[in-house]
Amino acid sequence: MASTEIKDAERARESEEAGDLAGLDALETVQSSRRTTVRDTLVHKVLPPVVSVLLVLAVWQVLVWAQVTDSYKLPSPSAVWDEVATAWSEGTLLGYIWTSVSRGLLGFALALVIGTPLGLLVSRVRFVRAAIGPILSGLQSLPSVAWVPPAVLWLGLKPSMMFAVILLGAVPSIANGLVAGVDQVPPLYLRAGRTLGATGLRGTWHIVMPAALPGYIAGLKQGWAFSWRSLMAAEIIASSPDLGIGLGQLLENGRTNSSMSMVFLAILLILIVGIAIDLLIFSPLERHVLRSRGLLVRN
Repeated sequence: MASTEIKDAERARESEEAGDLAGLDALETVQSSRRTTVRDTLVHKVLPPVVSVLLVLAVWQVLVWAQVTDSYKLPSPSAVWDEVATAWSEGTLLGYIWTSVSRGLLGFALALVIGTPLGLLVSRVRFVRAAIGPILSGLQSLPSVAWVPPAVLWLGLKPSMMFAVILLGAVPSIANGLVAGVDQVPPLYLRAGRTLGATGLRGTWHIVMPAALPGYIAGLKQGWAFSWRSLMAAEIIASSPDLGIGLGQLLENGRTNSSMSMVFLAILLILIVGIAIDLLIFSPLERHVLRSRGLLVRN
């Protein structure tokens, strides 16, 4: 009799726990399947950066009104806007942007082609890691601007010089990011892959790369940042009619002409391009990878 009561109590407790788990699963399913409305997007994603930009503009204008420094050192937002309108009316604004963006994206693509196999080689071959690993870490910490003078002497004032500087700045970051991602792959995945016959290139493609993807994407983001900064340093230092006028050269022209409004215009465009590339390419890619691994709940 007592044993029957105990069994009944255990069954009741198990059914209650199953009901609680089902309720939690249903709650999570409802939350993850709820469609994002336009209002949620505006409130949570559009409004915060807009408010931040307006706040910065307000503080900037207050500093101009307070005359904390001379007007030629701190131009007003309206003066920078006039510079934008002038460049747009002359048809040069998009040319400045495209010159730098096309170079940056092409250089980053080349760095991706070189840095990915290099990172795999360093992460999978012990001798190569011992020989090249410290060099990659040292190159990653080296300022990008240091490569501009030797690149100019080696290659001259040509587009190839720009790409060389981008590669030297971005390849170590991409390779080190992939190495860090591979180091975080659980050994159980590798043993399971070998058991199923996934060895060599097949194991790298089907086991190592998917498991190392979060770290690899982090390395790509850092590699793009290094690519963009390297390109700006090269454009500021090296100028030639054959190279065209990019955003870095626009910044240097503003300094040469003592035009702070042009300097501010170049700085804002450099910042906007960097943010746009991150929002349009890397952030969606990172969210997709995290969501596919259950690390990011769809809101």
